[in-house]
Amino acid sequence: MGTADVEAVWRIESARIVAALTRFTGDFGLAEDAAQEAVAEALVSWPRACPANPAGWLMATARRRAIDAIPRRAALQDRYALLAADHAADPAAGPDIDPDRIDDDVLALMFVSCHPVLSREARVALTLRVVGGLSSEEIARAFLVPVPTVQARITRGKKTIAAAGVPFELPPAGERRERLGGVLSVLYVIFTEGSTATSGDRLLRPDVAHEAIRLVRTLAALQPGEPEVHGLLALCELTAARFPARTGPDGTPVLLGDQDRRLWDFPAIRRGLAALARASARGLGPYGLQAAIAAVHASAPSAEATDWDRIVLLYEALGRVAPSPVVELNRAVAVAMASGPERALAIVDALIASDRLSGSHLVPTVRGELLARLGRRPEARAELELAARLCANQRERSVLLRKAAALD
Repeated sequence: MGTADVEAVWRIESARIVAALTRFTGDFGLAEDAAQEAVAEALVSWPRACPANPAGWLMATARRRAIDAIPRRAALQDRYALLAADHAADPAAGPDIDPDRIDDDVLALMFVSCHPVLSREARVALTLRVVGGLSSEEIARAFLVPVPTVQARITRGKKTIAAAGVPFELPPAGERRERLGGVLSVLYVIFTEGSTATSGDRLLRPDVAHEAIRLVRTLAALQPGEPEVHGLLALCELTAARFPARTGPDGTPVLLGDQDRRLWDFPAIRRGLAALARASARGLGPYGLQAAIAAVHASAPSAEATDWDRIVLLYEALGRVAPSPVVELNRAVAVAMASGPERALAIVDALIASDRLSGSHLVPTVRGELLARLGRRPEARAELELAARLCANQRERSVLLRKAAALD
């Protein structure tokens, strides 16, 4: 069994192992450290002798590592002495785990990783590390930051959780829905970075996006009665379905109107529509409304045949329940398709006047497109050149510069 096999087992089992160890030891940081040490040991020993039960081997090894670390944790000596004695009595046995509580353990792990005491960057890093099973190197590649930066975020996050005394448990029922929004927002950030990279030389990072989808699916299985979980799952599935057509063979971005829709992932569209139906049963929230917009696109045979009036209505509804300048900008794009660029330009100019998206390349991008459609070519070129200067993604920047040059 090679490195890839160890990584595959870890990716599948990491959340359950860390969750069970955290409940076993009562120490989130110790559990995660011990689990990582077990993986390191597996990378050395499994190529020589593959265990019959790889997941059980990782659990037992991580448990032993946690117990070995006990002498360094003097404040918990009494508690861990009992655990060590139990281990000595039956060293091959794993921690006592109630099978009916495993799912609750994983869910509690998500809530701990996304706790409000952490910064957004720490939440993302911890979620990908302890729930997703990604290494620091993988997280660093995904977000184009140095490995030491990721490691520092993870270390600070664990220290913050310990200092704040965050318990390893599900929040009380009255708080869970409120805290669930934080978990969903972290998963949404991860997916968004994968679906449209904020920087670098690639438009898409499918590995990041699909890891987010895997985590959202896990959450949907653990919280089947929460419509917004299904709404986010629907949004991710329907958005990812367009990935095969969003770039050309050389990685050049392909705009929605120019995409070969035959390349779309239709099984993903069906999964997304099924998740949207589950979300709709109790009324759509912000993620569900975004998924409904994606569903209109997914159901249209072409950009021209898209029901743009319905998309405008959905954006108006989204703006009421989750107002943001990005939603307003997207509404302007839909209005331009439904009613023409002049009305849309007024929406964009109002956004500029309010200074609500200052420094973003998105506003001059949309404004440049609208001005071009109105025949105001010099102004359009200036806006697209400004957008290119502000855009950190090299692929998007090249498209913007080509559009600007075409207006000469």
